[in-house]
Amino acid sequence: MNAAAAAAATPAARKDRLLEVSGVSVSFDGFKAINNLSFSIGKAELRAVIGPNGAGKTTFMDIVTGKTRPDEGRVIWGDRSISLLRMNEAKIAQAGVGRKFQRPTVFEDQSVFDNLLMALRNARSAWSVLFYRPTDEDRARVVTLAEEIGLDSQLARKSGELSHGQKQWLEIGMLLAQEPQLLLVDEPAAGMTPAEREHTTDILKEAAKTRAVVVVEHDMEFVRRLECKVTVLHEGSVLAEGSLDHVTKNEQVIEVYLGR
Repeated sequence: MNAAAAAAATPAARKDRLLEVSGVSVSFDGFKAINNLSFSIGKAELRAVIGPNGAGKTTFMDIVTGKTRPDEGRVIWGDRSISLLRMNEAKIAQAGVGRKFQRPTVFEDQSVFDNLLMALRNARSAWSVLFYRPTDEDRARVVTLAEEIGLDSQLARKSGELSHGQKQWLEIGMLLAQEPQLLLVDEPAAGMTPAEREHTTDILKEAAKTRAVVVVEHDMEFVRRLECKVTVLHEGSVLAEGSLDHVTKNEQVIEVYLGR
């Protein structure tokens, strides 16, 4: 190990890092979906991940959440430098990794209030769930969450009656209710109106003040509004990193991602 690599591996060097992916590769039927990928993010940081279809964005999130096991490499988590590769999906979620897929999944027959209430980070044993009764603190937390995502006027409304954008906000709120340290969000702007996209930007920027948020997105105007560091993936590796203006001026990015 060289001096730089040794320094990066010390606790002092990574004390502000929440997640560190190092030298990760994975192949499917001979196709290398992730190729020696290295990525890290701080404890309260907003990051956008962009790249063409097949760049490895979804597989990257699958690896972090335990859905896919890499062939090699390390995925290190938190102050105690725990290996996420030794944990299953449920344990990784309990450790503080939350993931939102592109299509919102909410309980449409239940109210917004009940969706948020069910998502609160409380004891989940069969006994505790059977006899659970919401406390005043639980109800206050739900109201606060609804205010954070802009649905405080919709608490009594059935979730199935919400617009597509509102359902996306509700699912983000449900994830925030679980108090994750890292929130992975897949294409949140898809199918939204301009006003909904703007509000979604505000929600994610506010969330990133107290946790790490990784946003996978194709909408470059949405990414620009996030005003964050951007990681460009190509063929399973990091092609460039920096501000959106910086990476879009990169000759390799122009050639590969912008197609000119």
